[in-house]
Amino acid sequence: MLEKFYTVPESTHNTLVEAAYLKRGYTSTEVVHAVRVAANAARHGIRTHNAIKALHLDLHYGSGAGGCKPGAVIEKIPSRFTAAEIWNCNQKLGQAVASEAMERCIELAEKYGVGLISVDNAFHYLWGGGYVMEAAKKGYIAYTNCTAALAEVVPFRGKTATLGTNPHSWGFPTTEVIGFPLVIDWATSVISTGKVQQLSREKLPLPPNAAVDSEGNVTTEPSQVAAMLPFGEHKGYALCLMDELIAALIGGSLPTLRGRWTDDNEKHTPCFFFQVIHPDALNAGAFSQGRTQSENLKAVFDDIFGHGNEHCMLPGQLEAEAAERSKKYDGLLFSENEIQTFNEIANECDQQTWRIDDFKVAE
Repeated sequence: MLEKFYTVPESTHNTLVEAAYLKRGYTSTEVVHAVRVAANAARHGIRTHNAIKALHLDLHYGSGAGGCKPGAVIEKIPSRFTAAEIWNCNQKLGQAVASEAMERCIELAEKYGVGLISVDNAFHYLWGGGYVMEAAKKGYIAYTNCTAALAEVVPFRGKTATLGTNPHSWGFPTTEVIGFPLVIDWATSVISTGKVQQLSREKLPLPPNAAVDSEGNVTTEPSQVAAMLPFGEHKGYALCLMDELIAALIGGSLPTLRGRWTDDNEKHTPCFFFQVIHPDALNAGAFSQGRTQSENLKAVFDDIFGHGNEHCMLPGQLEAEAAERSKKYDGLLFSENEIQTFNEIANECDQQTWRIDDFKVAE
């Protein structure tokens, strides 16, 4: 079913999102990162992790609940490893932390071939794919994962949610070869919490076998969702568990306590992991028929998508196509229900609401 979208000028979107974060006490630097990440998500068609999702999380689990501290300062913990850093972020806004961490990983990778940053005690960073995409556009291989804000996923063969949706995001520098960076980005649940909220907002059902209700029965009704299921059964569960174990090694506490703010001397914050690799650090220099590294990438793509596979989809292709649509219409595309939600945000921060008739329809 085709949806009707309206073109909102990016400046109009950014002004409102900026006002919302400033109203909640965030610093101008933090707001710059929050606005940029939100606009980037919308530009690439990521409706599950746009500004609506970001501000909802912040209200219920972030600055509105004591889970995020506007103006918090990153504390860099001493490490014996030159290319690996450890940050205590003191419940700082995740988008600001992630942006800075990815940039620092790039600096480390440029010098050492690889850069790693482990982040403890931060707030959720929203769309992981955006951070690795930007690094890939600059020519690097990038990876990040994070523990989600809440435990909302049932482990394989379990019945109670004790894991986060725990996304993984990879970015590869393939723009010269295929026209856009290859981005592999997914929640380890069948769908993300943001997708449940999006489908609820648009009054659409969930896909089958994605979530369960409070009785443990599979449901396709967004309002009945009590927990989500891992994708691929044991395979998605293992990837989901991987994030929890990395977080445990960094310093994260119990998944079932995350995002539930009580004064119990426990930690309730997510953990992040970032890795950037310089392609030269992988280059063995022995490519067939004297190909360069870039030429070898193209040869591999041509082989995979030959043999009758010419019309297969690539990871990151949908995001690249969405970005082209945003460019074509010269703005960010939102549904009528999303615009109504933005108007609720505008009322909260004393900003002028949007008139839907002022926006062009994206055919």
